[in-house]
Amino acid sequence: MTQWINAKVIKVKKWTERLFSIILNAPIQEFYAGQFAKLAIKTPENKYIKRVYSYVNAPYDKNLEFFITLIPNGVMSNQLYHLTTGEEILISKTASGFFTIKEIPTCNTLWMMATGTAIGPFCSILQEGSGLEKFKKIILIYAVKYAHELVYLPLIKNLQKKYNNKLLIQTITSQEQHTNSLTGRIPALINQHILEKTVGYEICPKTSHIMLCGNPNMVKDTQSILIKKRNLKKHLRRISGHISSENYW
Repeated sequence: MTQWINAKVIKVKKWTERLFSIILNAPIQEFYAGQFAKLAIKTPENKYIKRVYSYVNAPYDKNLEFFITLIPNGVMSNQLYHLTTGEEILISKTASGFFTIKEIPTCNTLWMMATGTAIGPFCSILQEGSGLEKFKKIILIYAVKYAHELVYLPLIKNLQKKYNNKLLIQTITSQEQHTNSLTGRIPALINQHILEKTVGYEICPKTSHIMLCGNPNMVKDTQSILIKKRNLKKHLRRISGHISSENYW
C-alpha cells in the first residue's frame, strides 16, 4: 500500500507551452537517483487521480523536482500545471523503481539515452554522481522534437564541467535541423551508425551498457536494433545484460 504524505508546492517552472517542472517540498524517505514517486491530486468531483513521475533532483536536494509534459485534456497534467506556490498535493513517502546506477554492471562506456521529459532520471543520476566511477566514459543522448525543448541542457552542460572529459553530451532534434544536434530518431541514427560516428564511440557488448528512458516506441525500436544488429541483451536483475530500460508513460 502506498503511504501518502502532503507536499507543498514551491514553484512551477513553465519552460514552454507544453513542458513544465514542478518543485515540491515534503518529508519523503531517502530515494536512489533514477527512481520515481507517485503524485496524487483531488479532482473537482472529489476523486483522486495518481501518476508516476521520476525525480529530477539529486537525493540530497530537499527541493523535489519533476519534469512533466502538459497533455491536452489531461486532467492530471493540467491541474499540476496550474498549481501555485503554497498549495498542497499528495506524494508517495517512498520511491520506487530499479532504473538506478547500482543496478548497472561495470563497463567501459555507459550510454544514457532519453527522449523528452525522460531526461529527468539522468539529471538526478548525474547530479548525485554516486557509483559513476565504475564507468570510464558516460555518453548522454538528449533527444527532443525541437531545440527549444532542450530545457535541461544548461544544467547538464554545467555538470559536464564536474565530470571533465568523462561526460559527453549529444543532442538530437527529430523535427528540425539545429546546430550541434543530430536530426532524426534515436533508433534510426543507431541503425545507420550516424550516432556512433558522431560521438566517436562504438556500441558493442564488450564495452557498453545502454540505459534507455522515454517514449515506449523509442525504447522498443532501439532495443530491437541493439539486440538484432549489435548482439546486445536485455539486462535483468537475475541475468546480466547490456540494456536497461524504462518506459515514460
